Amino acid sequence: MRKANFPACLVAIVLSYNFARAQTLRGGKRIKDSLGNFHFQTTLIGQGNLPFPAQYSGANSLDPGGEIRETFSSDVTARFRLWRGGEFFADALVWQGGGLSHTTGLAAFPNGEAFRVGKTYPDAAIGQAYLRETLWLGGDTASNPESDGQGERRLTLTVGRFAATNIFDRNIYADDPRTQFMNWAFVTDLAWDYPANTLGFTNGVAAELILGSWAARLGVFQVTRVQNGMRLDWNLPHAWSAAAEIEKRYSFGTRPGAIRLLAWEERAHMGNFQESLRNPADIQLNGLRRYRSKYGFGINLEQELRSDLGLFARLGWNDGKNETWEFTDVDRTASAGVSLKGDAWHRPKDTVGLAAVVDGISAAHRQFLAAGGLGITVGDGALNYSPERVVETYYDWRATKHFWLTFDYQRAVDPAYNQARGPVNIFATRLHWEY
Repeated sequence: MRKANFPACLVAIVLSYNFARAQTLRGGKRIKDSLGNFHFQTTLIGQGNLPFPAQYSGANSLDPGGEIRETFSSDVTARFRLWRGGEFFADALVWQGGGLSHTTGLAAFPNGEAFRVGKTYPDAAIGQAYLRETLWLGGDTASNPESDGQGERRLTLTVGRFAATNIFDRNIYADDPRTQFMNWAFVTDLAWDYPANTLGFTNGVAAELILGSWAARLGVFQVTRVQNGMRLDWNLPHAWSAAAEIEKRYSFGTRPGAIRLLAWEERAHMGNFQESLRNPADIQLNGLRRYRSKYGFGINLEQELRSDLGLFARLGWNDGKNETWEFTDVDRTASAGVSLKGDAWHRPKDTVGLAAVVDGISAAHRQFLAAGGLGITVGDGALNYSPERVVETYYDWRATKHFWLTFDYQRAVDPAYNQARGPVNIFATRLHWEY
């Protein structure tokens, strides 16, 4: 970490801890208030890559000389019950730092806490503020909170400012970079250009219908005015993103599992790869941007193998005709991994994870990058194409009741789809506290 940032991070951690205790403790016990509750978290990640071979570098290349960067985030999340079934959620976020090489150089970027707007000093924002209404349609969960949920029947409506990934493409083994795998590939489907500003949030409305072991979700969201920008596009008839998901929960023998099928379409002020390639002068501007659409599909699987061992996998595809607008430069992706609790060595709250991902892009996308085009996360000025491959492993040690320390290693082969660069070895340490 840069020495100038460490004092600010340390002060923020201490203040968050004291504020959490003041808000949630009374006489040494947690306040249990049926009208609402608070959740606090702080995550500090230090991450660096070793020097690696590179025949050339471009504007969006990972630094081959090696570097160290850090990210810091602290959240206060509040839930308030408004009426029976009605709740209001709000999240105040403080963040600092940035990803390696300004969060470029890898499509499967290694730090899920790295916002693309890096900050050398702490900044703050209201990340989420939304209403949620739950209508119980009967079933055992409505009358018995201790049930297993297989008889649950409910309709949940969410409207406001939130993250689309709060509702879609969830996975119990690979979902949260603050406590699980750090790489973007193991947080959500990389081929889903999910709607979000640079901090990961947008405005939208979503509905979730649960009928026993089946669930269906539908959401419509705003997209940003410029590629991965902060401001949202209010030309709603021409700028939007929609997602639909079907989930089936099942048991393989006695072990629970789930499979989710995702479909999405996005419309934004995008450039087209083929149009850009017709005129070399348009490459850097990605052609003439106009309102265009792109679509894609995803499959998400989770399966418990033992009480302490779980498996997950994701597949994703999009049409690859128009530029990536919100997330990262991936048109095809396949990932899989395992998560193991520490029961065998008498550390049941510890977790070991191992996962791998292979990413690719469409033929038009390859030609665009080879001609010197730039995406959100990749663009070396030229391209000797090969699919990008990343392997990640981590050990998450629960040091105390509310504090975790994680050691993480990632190896990226052909970063940014370029055989002329890499492989890259990336190491990270994560401190996480929550209450």
